Amino acid sequence: MLTSELKPAEEILENLAQGERVFLVACAGCAEVCDAGGEEALRRLRKLLEEGGRTVVGGTSLPFLCNRALVSLRLGRCAQQLKEADSILVTSCGVGIQAVAAVSALVVHTASNTTTMGAFQGVWPSDERCARCGDCVLEYTGGICPLTVCPKGLLHGPCGGSHGGECELEPGRSCGWQEIHDRLEQTGQREMLHRYQPPKDRRRQLDVPLARRRSVFWALEYAEEDE
Repeated sequence: MLTSELKPAEEILENLAQGERVFLVACAGCAEVCDAGGEEALRRLRKLLEEGGRTVVGGTSLPFLCNRALVSLRLGRCAQQLKEADSILVTSCGVGIQAVAAVSALVVHTASNTTTMGAFQGVWPSDERCARCGDCVLEYTGGICPLTVCPKGLLHGPCGGSHGGECELEPGRSCGWQEIHDRLEQTGQREMLHRYQPPKDRRRQLDVPLARRRSVFWALEYAEEDE
């Protein structure tokens, strides 16, 4: 499973304009187990947004947000509410956030970070993948993860070898940053390409904190050894 946690409240609100009409989507799978998804997360986010001057037009909790086909079908049932929304705020692992962004024409905001659990994998195999970096940047890249869609894992734009929208490492493969540029253009967010992103703290991606090792998400034998 992939473990996630809600971003700080001030970061969530900072990414939403005053008066923005938001539709909430939460994962009821892995994220709910981590207290970062499900109906409880929807309740907490609704309260946070409404107290912060944003309008919540609706919300839904899906069991497998990492399944793009299921996400598309379930969001189709919320079509009327989505018509009233300016954007979607998603709390799940990075795979779920990308799946929502892939099937929606609305701006997708990120409410959570995916934390590392060493070599643990997601539930549903798909094109959307998550590097579990602990500081999700999908808010700024149109819901496409630069760490996984780009073979070089570049965070600040395409390399000098990108040409004609193709990756230099594999002929015929789309440049990940070209995909990000196109998505941002489609959603009217090209200005995101000009926002400075500080270097990542790679320790959050590579190291599993002791507190996490002692959690119920870690293997029981390791938890017993640590205590």
